[in-house]
Amino acid sequence: MAISDNQVVSIEYELTEKGGSDIIDSNKGHAPLEFIVGTGAIIPGLENAIKEMTKGDSAKVDVASEDAYGVRNDEAIETLPKEQFAGVELEKGLQLYGQSEDGQTVMVTVTDFDDETVKVDYNHPLAGKDLTFDLTITDVRDCTPDELATGVVGGGESCGCGEGGCH
Repeated sequence: MAISDNQVVSIEYELTEKGGSDIIDSNKGHAPLEFIVGTGAIIPGLENAIKEMTKGDSAKVDVASEDAYGVRNDEAIETLPKEQFAGVELEKGLQLYGQSEDGQTVMVTVTDFDDETVKVDYNHPLAGKDLTFDLTITDVRDCTPDELATGVVGGGESCGCGEGGCH
């Protein structure tokens, strides 16, 4: 029976860039990633593929950038005054979190800096990349009423998964 919205799915995965062999993220050998299908907790391309699977299935799933973290937006790069980064030990590739004008949390990556300015990239680090997930569905169950109400597995805190791109 295929997986459907409002079910809790547990997966074990390894993430690489499509055609590559370097592991970007993995939870193999650790606790599975749990999420509620249909809540937008994971990237759309992966969720759509998982809906075609059942408990115990394993697959390599290719996800195009458009269905993952989106295409790169070259306009999402900004040069800011260095004084905005007072107290921060800058280095290329450093990821920082801040708030947008509408109060949303945003992540930026420092791409360059000099004595006066810092160039930051608002694109997700995996934007513009086609991805491959080598995954196994380790469990599938219906949501509890609390999970359905909160949108969070276990009714507690969200998974907070890393760069592997679950969110």
